Amino acid sequence: MRIAVYAFDGISMFHLAAPQLVFGETARTDPGSSWTTVLWSAAGGEVGVGEGYKISGLVGPEAAADADMIVVPSWPEDLPPLDASLRQILIDGHDRGAVIVGLCLGAIPVADAGLLSGRSAVTHWAAMDALRKRHNDIPLDSLVLYVDNGDVLTSAGTASAIDACLHLVRERLGADVANDVARRLVVAPHRDGGQAQYTRQPVPVTATGNPIGELMEWAAQHLDDSLTVQHLASGPP
Repeated sequence: MRIAVYAFDGISMFHLAAPQLVFGETARTDPGSSWTTVLWSAAGGEVGVGEGYKISGLVGPEAAADADMIVVPSWPEDLPPLDASLRQILIDGHDRGAVIVGLCLGAIPVADAGLLSGRSAVTHWAAMDALRKRHNDIPLDSLVLYVDNGDVLTSAGTASAIDACLHLVRERLGADVANDVARRLVVAPHRDGGQAQYTRQPVPVTATGNPIGELMEWAAQHLDDSLTVQHLASGPP
């Protein structure tokens, strides 16, 4: 399995490291799998990361030409449109059978490449509305950590990249290998749930004149009282 991970100026080290960590540990855990990971960028050479330093030794777009999996681990926070060269790389990779992976905001360029039209997807919760407006033909699922369409996978925000990458290992090498990788990384081999609990949800305002609401408000202020069913049934004094 040849995996090409895309890097760009300003990407955070966590987003860049997550797929390398999981897939690199997979190669160490199961050497027979021959999983290799390479970092590439539009021009090769080096990129500056969000933490303020540079990573050098990156290869160019040729790394994606024969990759079995092309990973876009994030995207700039201002969500720029996908440039023509990367679009073609993703389309060409998909056409020849490579798995295309958009982690976190990396789902945005995958969508821009037209690879998610009419297919379920997910991205960081903060970008869900932006992606929905940009591509209203993509049904988004905020209740999951990742969505695997087989040939294209997208994941929710930040740490969900680890869950998604472990899923890819589990699907291709089996649960035993994925569990061993998770154990070595000291993370859960599989997490249920999604990212909805991290979104900001306004607390609903209780309508005035609602007897149940008024009773609950009164009870919350009298928790030191004996709040029996009979007491509550009679209502506030």
